[in-house]
Amino acid sequence: MGFCLIIAFVAYFLGKLFPIIGGPVFGILLGMVLTLIIKNQQKLASGIKFTSKKILQYAVILLGFGLNLNVIVQTGAQSLPIIIGTISTSLIVAYVFCKVFHIPSKISTLIGVGSSICGGSAIAATAPVIEADDEEVAQAISVIFFFNVLAALIFPHFGAWLGFSHTSGNAFGIFAGTAVNDTSSVTATAATWDNMWHLGSATLDKAVTVKLTRTLAIIPITLVLSFIQASHAKKDKGTASTFKFSKVFPFFILFFLAASLITTIATSMGVNAVVFNPIKELSKFFIIWAMVAVGMNTNIIKLIKTGGKPLFLGCSCWVAITCVSLFLQHLLGIW
Repeated sequence: MGFCLIIAFVAYFLGKLFPIIGGPVFGILLGMVLTLIIKNQQKLASGIKFTSKKILQYAVILLGFGLNLNVIVQTGAQSLPIIIGTISTSLIVAYVFCKVFHIPSKISTLIGVGSSICGGSAIAATAPVIEADDEEVAQAISVIFFFNVLAALIFPHFGAWLGFSHTSGNAFGIFAGTAVNDTSSVTATAATWDNMWHLGSATLDKAVTVKLTRTLAIIPITLVLSFIQASHAKKDKGTASTFKFSKVFPFFILFFLAASLITTIATSMGVNAVVFNPIKELSKFFIIWAMVAVGMNTNIIKLIKTGGKPLFLGCSCWVAITCVSLFLQHLLGIW
């Protein structure tokens, strides 16, 4: 764990220097490089396993402290139909492509959830529920990262070409918040739009609120997946008496919800939301820490060889989400 922690600090600062890439991706890359250099990892194995599984869950719990449910209810209502539409689209595309193109189900689930909800955080929450291994997590994160970078580079110019308002950040903020996968890339995309049209932080504020609203979808998605996992486990075991639902239920999601409620109650009582910023930052760091361990458990050669279909799925989810977001905004008169 200590070894992964040291590498995580390096990845964290690299992520600060190159935010378009982000700390989690640097964490995975450094981990994959180190696993090629360090041939005998037996002494590190138990710590790496704990970090890639448990620290990932702790990161999701801490993520809850960044969610003020009152703010989300007040400002996220306008974007709710678009959020539901894009999440549903991504999950349907992932399911259909899994069946049609014979993409492994766990990879399909991780990419579908990561594309539709909140990138690395959603993958972190989903992976332990569906018992995905570290190579599957690394592959999903890599796919999400690739389209995050494309979105951050392309979408501001794409938005200008489509004719989004240059005087208000509302429409493009909703677009960035619903069509870009990861929080870091949502921030980069929205901030670029603000800089292009001198809007201060109007677009960024809108995009981040919409993104936080999307993040709440982690709760129902992981609960549904846990029920599906329980159903499959019962069938595999043959009898319900030998199966315990508590073994697959994602209890860490309850702590995530509790953290969100603490933030909501505290801020409604007059506590400044800035108080929770260190915990939110710690959550991001824990994800990086876990991603180092994930990278060290990943065979980079196998990852490259099997990456074609997941990349195709990620592209399809990304394009579908973008189209649905634009269509629903136009239908609702936002754009």
